[in-house]
Formats: sequence, structure tokens, C-alpha cells
Amino acid sequence: MNENNQNTNTCQGGDCNKCDCKMCQKWGWCPGACMAGKGRKVLKIVLWVIIIAFILSIFVGDRGGYREGNKIVNTITFSGKGEVVIKPDIATVSFGVSAENLDVAKATNDSATKMNSIIDLLKAKGVDPKDIKTTNYNIYPRYDYVQANQTYPGGKQVLAAYVVSQTVEVKIRDISKSSEILSGVGGLGVTDVSGLTFTIDKIDEVQNQARDLAIQDAKTQASTLAKSLGVKLVKITSYSENGNNPVMYALDKTVMGAALPSAVAPQIPVGENKVTSNVSITYEIR
Repeated sequence: MNENNQNTNTCQGGDCNKCDCKMCQKWGWCPGACMAGKGRKVLKIVLWVIIIAFILSIFVGDRGGYREGNKIVNTITFSGKGEVVIKPDIATVSFGVSAENLDVAKATNDSATKMNSIIDLLKAKGVDPKDIKTTNYNIYPRYDYVQANQTYPGGKQVLAAYVVSQTVEVKIRDISKSSEILSGVGGLGVTDVSGLTFTIDKIDEVQNQARDLAIQDAKTQASTLAKSLGVKLVKITSYSENGNNPVMYALDKTVMGAALPSAVAPQIPVGENKVTSNVSITYEIR
């Protein structure tokens, strides 16, 4: 019984027609017969197919072109770069205030009074209310650790105060007033000034300008090289773009404890922003 099972499942090699293994019976060959008979012939055929395909891939490969039916179309790709340097027209900055008191209501009122004064100043300087946005508001208890003494033999944490803080982000569209605003909020109880950045309002228009310059750069290179190579530019077959991101110069300054003096307005250099676009254009050539 065991011998019959072994003959049925194990290839005997040689002639697959006389073999009782399942693969020989179903497919006409199997790995056990690879060194003799049909298995060896099949392996030879497969090996020659792989070799021929490899040789064809070397001599008939894609060399800067593509197939259009049975015709190979030759192509060439050019890269172009465009840059636009422009002076920013918007300043963005964050102001923060905080207040502490054992009475949470008093701490809230003190914080609100400071922030309301700052917002009133911003409006007086021409900042539109829609350009003033609260980005953070917190109320939390602050504890102090009291060392061991007669009152607290083991030492313990005791409530020192409730802290209320609020932060607003402001867009200043008249950059010439940035210095004046920063100086003014310093005398109104501001405890934090951060994230001062200068950006461009209509950034899409500037990005389009940079893209146009990049495309023109690529076309100029294509025309010059085609003339040098003695080929003709037929048509554009593909286009891609990357980059197109503005490089912004930022002044990040954090001032704690209302350290911005209201008497002296700080100088705030605006600098310039550079918007860059990179494109690739592929032409069919003849």
C-alpha cells in the first residue's frame, strides 16, 4: 500500500508517459524529469526565450523616446527655472497676554482687560477685525511646593494662583505700521510677541509669473540646443512642474514680561521674498 502511494506521488524520472506521479500525469512533465525527457526540453526553450528577450531589450530599448504604433518617436527633455523676487506686503504676528490670581474670575477679567486694550489699539492702527484671530486660550491652576515646616510637616503643593492666558494672531496689511504696532502693544500688558513673518497677499499671481519665466527658460534652451544639434522641435509631449514655493524671510522674536518698550519703536526690516518655479518640458524631435 505504501509502495503504491510512493509511486503515485514521486516522479521516477525519464519518460513522463510511463511515470505515475501526479504532475507527469497532469502536465506531461515535472521537476523530477527535468534532467531527462520533456523537462529538459522545456527548460531549454524557457532559457532561450529569456536570453533573446534580454538581447532585444539592449538593442531596441527606450533611448529618450516612445513608440507610436510601430514607429519609435525620439524625444528630448529640457528643464527651466523661474524666480520672482518681491517685497512682502503682509506682516503676520502673534500677541499673548496672561494674568494670575487666586480668584479665577479676577484673573479672567485682568487677562480680558489687557487683550481688549491690545485689540482696540490694533483697530485704531487700521487693522481689520477679520484679521484678528484668537489662536489660544487657557485657564489652569499653578501650584507652589511648600517645604516641610510646622504647618506642613511633610511638605506639600499648595495653590499659588489661577493663570489665564490668551493669544491672538494678527495680519497687518499696512506693513509700514508694523513697528508702531509692536511698540504700542508693549505698554498694554503684552507678555508674548512671536512668529513675526512677512508674506505676499496675492501669492498665486507671483507664482504664475515665476512659472511663466520657467517655461520661457525651458523653451529658450530647447530652441538653442535644437539648432546646435540640427534637429526640429515637433511638439510638446509632456510637461511637469515642481517647486513653486515662496522663500519667506521671518523674524521670530519672543518677549516675556512685557519687555517691549512703548517709548521706542523697534526697526523691523521687511526684506524680500523669492518665489521659485521649476518645470520640465519634453519635445518630440525629428
